[in-house]
Amino acid sequence: MGLRHPSKPPAPIHLYGRRIMMRPLAVNDFRAWSEVRQRNGDWLTVWEPSRIAHQPNPTTDKSAFASRCLQRDRDRAAGTAYQFGLFVDQRIAGEVNLNNVVRGAMQSCTIGYWIDQAHAGHGYTVEGVALVMQFAFEQLGLHRIEICIVPRNTRSRRIVEKLQVRNEGIAERYLEINGTWEDHMRYAMTSEEWQLRRQDFVNDWIGH
Repeated sequence: MGLRHPSKPPAPIHLYGRRIMMRPLAVNDFRAWSEVRQRNGDWLTVWEPSRIAHQPNPTTDKSAFASRCLQRDRDRAAGTAYQFGLFVDQRIAGEVNLNNVVRGAMQSCTIGYWIDQAHAGHGYTVEGVALVMQFAFEQLGLHRIEICIVPRNTRSRRIVEKLQVRNEGIAERYLEINGTWEDHMRYAMTSEEWQLRRQDFVNDWIGH
């Protein structure tokens, strides 16, 4: 891919899979997003970084959610991160987020995701991650994506295992998760690997 810096795609970005649609979240998504997040509190927070003390909670505070959306719009305009709400039957069911975009000699990013427990086990997250990987390689021109997962989070690991993303080993005490510095398994794919396997991703998960 070299060190090219492609122009940023227009906003808002919409990605379409076989059964899902993904786009940046907006302020008017607050009620639906808040309901899903609150209902899934125990399911999700054990795998997420601790919320900063005394900071408004976007799950329950609409103004904090609006600030979150605005910051993500700024990140997208700057080309540093691209966050997507994942919609099933036009209803919010989770997120797949492309973060920590680094240009220069690295040309890389990280991908994170979560899904409503009510929609887990149906392959929606796999489809979403495949779409975001395609976006990273083919629209952003990145060379490498990385997905880091707490080893005991077997549900998240199943996503990358279904996609056959390469396991690069353990990073010790890599990220703070729910108050603890946790080891993470690091999964990665490069643009060369994507090109070799692109048609399989399209056939198996993307559909177009």
